[in-house]
Amino acid sequence: MTTATKITYTSTSGDLDDFHHRFDTALAKVRAAAGATYPNLIGDEPVAGSGELLDDRSPIDASVVLGRFASAGPAEVDLAVRRAKEAQRGWARRSWQDRVGILRRAARLIRERKYDLAALMALEVGKSRLEAMGDAEESADLIDYYCGQVEETDGFVRAMGRITPAERNIDVLRPYGVFVCIAPFNFPLALSTGMSSAALMAGNAVVYKPSEEAPWTGLRLAEIYRDAGLPAGLFNFLTGRRETIGDALWQHPGVDGVVFTGSKAVGLKIHAGISARWIKPCLMELGGKNAAVVTASADLDAAAEGVMRSAFSLQNQKCSATSRVYVDRTVARPFLDRLVEQTRAIRMGDPTERDVFFGPVINQRSVERFEGAVAQARREGAIALGGERLRGGIFDKGHFVAPTIATLPLASTLYREELFVPLVAVGEVGGLDEAIAESNAAEYGLTAGIFSADRKEVERFFDEIEAGVCYANKRSGATTGAWPGAQAFCGWKGSGSTGKGGCGPYYVAQFLREQNRTVIEV
Repeated sequence: MTTATKITYTSTSGDLDDFHHRFDTALAKVRAAAGATYPNLIGDEPVAGSGELLDDRSPIDASVVLGRFASAGPAEVDLAVRRAKEAQRGWARRSWQDRVGILRRAARLIRERKYDLAALMALEVGKSRLEAMGDAEESADLIDYYCGQVEETDGFVRAMGRITPAERNIDVLRPYGVFVCIAPFNFPLALSTGMSSAALMAGNAVVYKPSEEAPWTGLRLAEIYRDAGLPAGLFNFLTGRRETIGDALWQHPGVDGVVFTGSKAVGLKIHAGISARWIKPCLMELGGKNAAVVTASADLDAAAEGVMRSAFSLQNQKCSATSRVYVDRTVARPFLDRLVEQTRAIRMGDPTERDVFFGPVINQRSVERFEGAVAQARREGAIALGGERLRGGIFDKGHFVAPTIATLPLASTLYREELFVPLVAVGEVGGLDEAIAESNAAEYGLTAGIFSADRKEVERFFDEIEAGVCYANKRSGATTGAWPGAQAFCGWKGSGSTGKGGCGPYYVAQFLREQNRTVIEV
């Protein structure tokens, strides 16, 4: 008898041999199913697209077509919003207990199907086995955590005080209506599930667009909601090119709110444009340029490992990934030596294979962005490790670039621009004052980390750093690894829109609006 295996982004429990056996079985199953053609799902009915089919190709081997997906246009967007509007009325009238019961069934289905889901994500977006399983496990935990928020507040109903003896006052939070949910590729299940499940359990309907790079994972989520008993029309699945349906989704007059994870530029466009008639909720996580600070008192081995794991897991394609390091110049050389040594030891290759840590970037555009950043780093500073496209064998088939460490002057724009490629910039500073100032100089404020043996330095860092998710001495990932109920994932400045993040205790309430009810007893 094997112990049940639970994998997060920073820890594992259970029998890993059993895990790999189950993963291998699921991987064969997913590969055998590749190549089919899939429609949009509107009101649980298959709907063909109005454009050319989208090929879903694996970044591991770009010749492999995992599936072909219908491409929606404005007509399909309009139909999906209308179906969502119709279904939402009945959903909002159902008890919160009914809604939570259906969503908890969805969480159970994710756990039952987690190996198939993880194998699919490994193929579709190039996640390692452990990263992919963490994505699936987080998805189920997100649903359960958000269900708990509804249960703990009795469905967000609160008795209020009385001004006169004759009155009874109740404060309730009620759904807005229809939310558009636009998801990224990098956490194709967890982010899609977290955003959509919170909207649904609050009583809203959802029109959902997965990333063009991960439509098959998005379809599997739609099937999970359906199989859990979610009524038709509440979760509508649309695939399409962002330039064709992206604006059409959030600009539709029947849409009451948007939940979005993606680039700052797109998020700001949506936020500025959606509220022409009145202000509508925009819940947005908009990326990061996350700094790790290494002080003179730091454990340099822990700091190097923490930076390496955070910078190069999922090839730095995480909003939370460490992409810049500010190290006290008195320990800069030994820290850099350790970071290079740790990074050299990374196993690179096909991330669906056992024990491979580092896989491909998502597409050719990412390769080109990497090459441009490397060229700039060479002009402005030096490449300590990496800097090239990987060649030979599997590397020739997909989008593989080397994990790269650059030493750069602090004035370089590579410390400010979000790249989403495996390049980490390392700069020397004169102490904690300069490290915090440089960290805060970026427009982003998602995650940040410090390595220090001085408690006062850590406390000062937390007080002064402009970021929503902060870590100290985290060897398993300097700026990464947030988990539902443990670390709220909240972006400040250009990294978010509401000041209250996913994985945290205030998330679900943001999908609701307040109504006070006063009844005079007669």
